[in-house]
Amino acid sequence: MMSSGIVDRVISLVDCCPWQATTGSRTVHHAPGFSVGGPSATGPLYTPAERRRRDASPWTRVQGVLAPLQFAVFLVSLYFVLRYLDTGSGYALATGSIVVKTLVLYTIMVTGSIWEKDVFGCYLFARPFFWEDVFSILVLALHTAYLLALVAGLLGAQHLMVLALAAYAAYVVNAAQFVLKLRAARRGERPDEPQAGPPGAARIAS
Repeated sequence: MMSSGIVDRVISLVDCCPWQATTGSRTVHHAPGFSVGGPSATGPLYTPAERRRRDASPWTRVQGVLAPLQFAVFLVSLYFVLRYLDTGSGYALATGSIVVKTLVLYTIMVTGSIWEKDVFGCYLFARPFFWEDVFSILVLALHTAYLLALVAGLLGAQHLMVLALAAYAAYVVNAAQFVLKLRAARRGERPDEPQAGPPGAARIAS
């Protein structure tokens, strides 16, 4: 696994991918009363033991590589899907890109679950990332629905692309969940530094 310094550098570059975000954030504060599946209002994102397990897990490096790869595939696929919907051409490219995006999502979900088991002792719904994991299941379900509809011929080309866009929209929302938690955690680590403004377009990754 990569050291926490390398993890932090990866996070600084791609500060918004769902699973990658989980590999580097440390401290987060929630409003009083938050308790279901998440840390306490003043508790750290990782306990010292969890941080040590995170830094020792080989799956942390895997997540750091897969997360920016997934976002790059997402951007390419989104372009092909929108081009098809706009021009009616390039259906094969759009379809192939969605399938690749879905396969990468499966890979990062499986390896992310293994990472979560290494660090927190459970494959999903660990204390700090309960709600992010819940929404990740919706993202996974929408991508899977696209594959099933494609293979079974349940929808026409236009409807398939709309379903893909719905899956991508859920994916972006899930990414935002992790970005917000990560940014809050990093601000919590540096309380004396000025808070950064909203991320620019180049930082809207997942």
